[in-house]
Amino acid sequence: MLLVLGGGIAAYKCLELVRRLKEHGIAVRCVPTAAAEKLVSPLALAAVSGEKVYDSLFSLTDEAEMGHIRLSREADLVVVAPATADLLAKMANGLADDLASTLLLATDKPVLAAPAMNPRMWAHPATRRNLERLAADGIAILGPAVGDTACGEVGAGRMVEPAELLAAILARLEPACRPLEGVRALVTSGPTHEPIDPVRFVANRSSGRQGHAIAEALARAGASVTLVSGPVAIPDPPGVRTVRVETAREMAAACEAALPVEVAVCAAAVADWRPAEVEATKIKKEAGAAPPLLQLVENPDILAGLARHPTHRPRLVVGFAAETGALEAEARTKRAKKGCDWILANDVSRGAVFGADRNRILFLSGDGPAEPWPELSKEEVAARLVERIAAALGRRPA
Repeated sequence: MLLVLGGGIAAYKCLELVRRLKEHGIAVRCVPTAAAEKLVSPLALAAVSGEKVYDSLFSLTDEAEMGHIRLSREADLVVVAPATADLLAKMANGLADDLASTLLLATDKPVLAAPAMNPRMWAHPATRRNLERLAADGIAILGPAVGDTACGEVGAGRMVEPAELLAAILARLEPACRPLEGVRALVTSGPTHEPIDPVRFVANRSSGRQGHAIAEALARAGASVTLVSGPVAIPDPPGVRTVRVETAREMAAACEAALPVEVAVCAAAVADWRPAEVEATKIKKEAGAAPPLLQLVENPDILAGLARHPTHRPRLVVGFAAETGALEAEARTKRAKKGCDWILANDVSRGAVFGADRNRILFLSGDGPAEPWPELSKEEVAARLVERIAAALGRRPA
């Protein structure tokens, strides 16, 4: 892959992008513009990529072999990130006054651009015209994201995060590694918030990181994924349709609306109970008065509802069990009670799972022995689970 770096502050994100591409076994050659080298050094790019960095159109050694032509043709994909307004304008108008713009004009390979610029520059009519021309030329555009920009303004102009760009690149470079192409999947993630009054609610410590990682891994494997997420502070995974909910009843309704699906992974930590009555105004603390009593009622059981659905039961229903003791026994009991196919159990007694980067899973798929997984990152847990799902659906040999 060829990575062309424009001179935007987001160029620093490309170090993380290159590192993650290397983890996937993808060779990356970097071509920074002169402006990009003011922000990210060629030495850093070379160290992370393990490849020579190309930055000169007039290199005697490289150009003796017509290096700009060779570079543009040897890659399977050309990525421009950050794609500044200047670079987009050069691409749209066929300008070639440095190595980066020359190879973009000379390439016969697919090009993916991730724009990054000031929001007003992004909205400018000239930029819009350039984007229309690039789209007509077959250039794929990813982003930009909306948020705070380096110049202090807020709006569309942030380069997408490395994880989203990575997913887009892998989808283009690894079409054969999409065993779940055509499979519909449902994932639940995060906590639910059950209101007590307009200010307070009943909740739990779930961050949604594991569920979101599973949704992203399923999408990367080719599945069409609906993610039903409770309130979380992490971004939506790329390539996934996300439905945001607050309460368990809203989550149950969203899951029902997503059916039919072939796979359902219930990773959300759904509140078992909710207050029977929700106060219309904030409950006030009165001096000398006893604290209010909360009467709780049971919430819908989403996992059991999917596993025992009368008309649209998914072929594979997967649940999670967060336990504080007797891990295997509790997980087996939950699997039997809920009627799901698999259970991924973890011990949360020391609070080291919620919001953490890593997880340790006990995998139960039937009446046979439980399978302990080593401590893995939540992304690695997701990848391992998706491999099992693909095998179970006959999409890849077990």
